[in-house]
Amino acid sequence: MSGNNGGEVVRFLVFADLHDRFTPDTKNFLQNTFAQLHPRPVFLAPGNHDWYGAESLYRQAEWTPNVHVFTEAHLTPVELGDGITLWGAGHRAPANTDGFFDGGFRVDRGGFNVALFHGSERAELPWQGEGKQPHAPFSASQVRDAGLLHAFCGHFHTPKDAESHTYPGNPDPLTFGETGNRAAVLAEISPDGSVTRTRQPVAVSQVHDRAVDLTGATFSGEVRERVAAEVQDLAGVVRVTLCGEVDPEVDIRLSDLSSGWDHLSLVSRLGDVTVAYDLEELRQERSVRGQFVRDVEADVALDDTMRRKVLTTGLRALAGRKGELEVL
Repeated sequence: MSGNNGGEVVRFLVFADLHDRFTPDTKNFLQNTFAQLHPRPVFLAPGNHDWYGAESLYRQAEWTPNVHVFTEAHLTPVELGDGITLWGAGHRAPANTDGFFDGGFRVDRGGFNVALFHGSERAELPWQGEGKQPHAPFSASQVRDAGLLHAFCGHFHTPKDAESHTYPGNPDPLTFGETGNRAAVLAEISPDGSVTRTRQPVAVSQVHDRAVDLTGATFSGEVRERVAAEVQDLAGVVRVTLCGEVDPEVDIRLSDLSSGWDHLSLVSRLGDVTVAYDLEELRQERSVRGQFVRDVEADVALDDTMRRKVLTTGLRALAGRKGELEVL
């Protein structure tokens, strides 16, 4: 981040949300990296995963003088010079941290005031995926109401450039399904108080999520052909989710699909895959197979999903394909 309030440009680095699962090697790496940045200031804001406690990385590391850790569970100021103040806060517990604007926080000085913390902007929660908890919740309007020019936030992995706050997102993908440009954010504060953000791509990993429709597939080679067509222009790690309705004779071996790719690593999984059995015809059969279908369809203890799985597994077993029961 850099700022210019009519005088010298001030530049500094901000970090939010490292992680609680660290090794001595990680600690040494961060110490060395931040030391090499000296005298450029580095500011750290502990989050819910890397909360500031007795065993945290923040207390175990021997930081050089250019590193400042925000250790309080309320916003505290650091004067950066040239009329810029950085307000930061840290989590001191893994959960139940109150919002940093609760209680009517307002800045007590003029100039440019910006904030750094780990928190959940309430309007963004529905867009961040299931299971994302509202740690230190806040509303975008609270940023400006508090007299802050802008807030730089950790917690949400999806990048977001809002009017009053920024979520850089994690700089490298952590799991499948994460969207958005993985980058570091360079923010510049102009003399008129406007904030310009530029994203600098830094990700070294490529992670992709793709769905492959198998509807109409009649043999196992066709399954691989459809997967190959979907991933041909991709690199890195690709998770493929299979879906659709396949012919009863099709064998799907996930282990076979995951191997033999030169330009990527592929992880395959079953989504909503069904088998195109003609149940109307089968239930009319006077055979063990027909009786099996009638018995399963009459079992009131089964819901539709489980009934489909039982039918598919049983019919494939009756056909002598006991080792190929992955498609459910």
